[in-house]
Amino acid sequence: MKKILYTAICLLFVNASFAQNAHFTTSGTIEYDKTANMYAVIGKLLDAIEKMDKNALVYFQRNFDQYKKTQPQFRTLKGTLTFDGDKTLYTPTGPEPAFAGIYTPMADNTNTTYNDLTTHISTSQKPLFETTFIVKDTTLKINWKITDETQVIAGYTCRRANAIVLDSVYVVAFYTDKIPVTGGPECFTGLPGMILKLALPHENIIWTATKVTDTSVPPITEPKKGKLVDRKGLRAALAPALKNAGPYGPVFLKALAL
Repeated sequence: MKKILYTAICLLFVNASFAQNAHFTTSGTIEYDKTANMYAVIGKLLDAIEKMDKNALVYFQRNFDQYKKTQPQFRTLKGTLTFDGDKTLYTPTGPEPAFAGIYTPMADNTNTTYNDLTTHISTSQKPLFETTFIVKDTTLKINWKITDETQVIAGYTCRRANAIVLDSVYVVAFYTDKIPVTGGPECFTGLPGMILKLALPHENIIWTATKVTDTSVPPITEPKKGKLVDRKGLRAALAPALKNAGPYGPVFLKALAL
């Protein structure tokens, strides 16, 4: 009995020692790959065009056929998240591959997004058409449901969480509590740790962390260059352009809300 008690006490001390020496990353950078299945993304858009304008479909189908001859199915873009405590800044990195003929805003990687996780205010710089907007509003409200499923991403064991945003967009995230910052790529926040992988399965898009660097970073500030609006003001500003956009209208609105 004494031997069992002695062993239990030793284990408690060992566990306490590990807990004291455990390292939690609170500032640094995370590199993400944003990957879109462009064949699926464009295919869904063509389905919407067919229902509204069969004549226009001929033009877009021709562009899509050419795209498949010259471009890979999966388009991968780069982004970096800089974080420090309660502030994060997601910045697109690298060139933005252009594709003339079919615009797919959800699959692009042009937004620079700042989140203050204490005040729950998000500021996104969005270049749209010939205007750059600064969209400042509350962070996207996401009611996450955490599961028991885990996955190792960029060397971190992450737990899965699911959610529905904007009433219909299904989201799957994997987060790690070893980075106790409630942020993630672009506008996605609100879990008890950093999101290292995030998927929009029905949109055929996924962000995956490829490298985490634990380091001090310069002060993080919000983007300021552009026309200042909130989400409602952005929709109003773009209403004239979207009025006759046909099937692009809903696509634009969904992408702009994220």
